[in-house]
Amino acid sequence: MRKRKKWLPLGIGVVLLLLFGLGQFYAYIMKDQWNERNAAKEVAKSRAGLTEITKAQKSVWDENSVYWVLTGKNSAGTKLMVWVRFTLDGKPAGGANDIYAEELSKGTSEQEIRAIIAAQLPGAAIKRLLPGVFNGEYAWQVFYKLDNRYYYQFYRFADGTAIGEGYSLPSK
Repeated sequence: MRKRKKWLPLGIGVVLLLLFGLGQFYAYIMKDQWNERNAAKEVAKSRAGLTEITKAQKSVWDENSVYWVLTGKNSAGTKLMVWVRFTLDGKPAGGANDIYAEELSKGTSEQEIRAIIAAQLPGAAIKRLLPGVFNGEYAWQVFYKLDNRYYYQFYRFADGTAIGEGYSLPSK
């Protein structure tokens, strides 16, 4: 009985130490991603006038299309979507054309694009839907599964029309 009492605090200590170590490892792994997101938020606040940010998503299609897309409101209460371009080393690009802000009412919302996809691709299971940039156009990037195959398709943010034919990923 005495040995059991000795091992119980030691076991609890080891478990707590492991949990602390896992937490520190997670923070170390995610640090760069969090720093990028915070930099994108600062750029969107200072250059696009966002005062409230409700969503921040990273979109990467190719080496020239690394963007953080932030959704939120400005001081007038208008809902905006802001694209902030980043370099491959995780820094805001900083040029005159490297930030783009548009009112959500002038583009296609996430709910509207989901309705368009449901109408054009019945039976498709959307795996991921995020805003981004494709061939220089601000767009919605859709990754979906249809008939046991996976596809990428892009839709213009401005009007919700499809850009090109999309991409089919090879099956096993």
